[in-house]
Amino acid sequence: MPIRIVQSKQNARLKELRRALASPGQLASGSVGIEGPHLLEEALRAGLQLRCVFAGERMQPWVETLNLPADTEVLLVPSSLLAMTLSTETPQAVAALVGPPEWNWDQILTPTTVSPALVLVLAGIQDPGNLGTILRSAEAFGATGVVSLPGTVNPWNPKAVRASAGSIFRIPLLSVAEGEALQHLRHAGVRLLTTAVDGAQHANSTDLASPVALFIGNEGSGVPAELAAKTDAAVTIPCPGPVESLNAAVAASVLLYEASRQRTQKYLQNLEPGGQQ
Repeated sequence: MPIRIVQSKQNARLKELRRALASPGQLASGSVGIEGPHLLEEALRAGLQLRCVFAGERMQPWVETLNLPADTEVLLVPSSLLAMTLSTETPQAVAALVGPPEWNWDQILTPTTVSPALVLVLAGIQDPGNLGTILRSAEAFGATGVVSLPGTVNPWNPKAVRASAGSIFRIPLLSVAEGEALQHLRHAGVRLLTTAVDGAQHANSTDLASPVALFIGNEGSGVPAELAAKTDAAVTIPCPGPVESLNAAVAASVLLYEASRQRTQKYLQNLEPGGQQ
């Protein structure tokens, strides 16, 4: 674990980190930037490659406890210089360039041991905090994967990464064109459900225990009409209060919970005498 001291903001690695945070997914190296000790620990647990770790002086003892691979480069940077590079208002003086996980359609569509495919399709989610929250809920409620369509914020946006609390390192995630997504989902026999406010079936009376893809749209306008027309049905969340619609992340989380509830119930029923095995 080589350690170098950096004093100049012109350092090539610092410039690379700055670009990774400002324009996620654009580095030729494929690296993405992450910030904060919690995300570094989560990336290590997920088995990701930490290509370079940046630490303020006071964080050196903590970094040395991480048991980083021998080939991980570690740069000690004055905290004030590192703070100028990071995107958070109150940075924690530690960051890293990481090799992101690589996923494929088989991983997204493969059922778990207790339930079939459960996929979220994000169509125009623009708030990175919402996207990160959706990824965290997707992992929490057993989604098999997430598909990001054009118009959705880059999932490696620093705010999205922070909001995911590390789930982005573990939940299968693909960013693809609409046509590719529809082709793979239909070929796998997954039912496509768009979210809507009006003219839709209530989520608690919709079969979410079978293979399903839930389309979550833009925070303001929802799923585009031309895309919604290509799905099989519409689903909505019944709200007894005087609220017209829910935040995109909240709606996705509620639907994921309902899917998880139905799948757990079905699994337990199948374990009962006379149930399907």
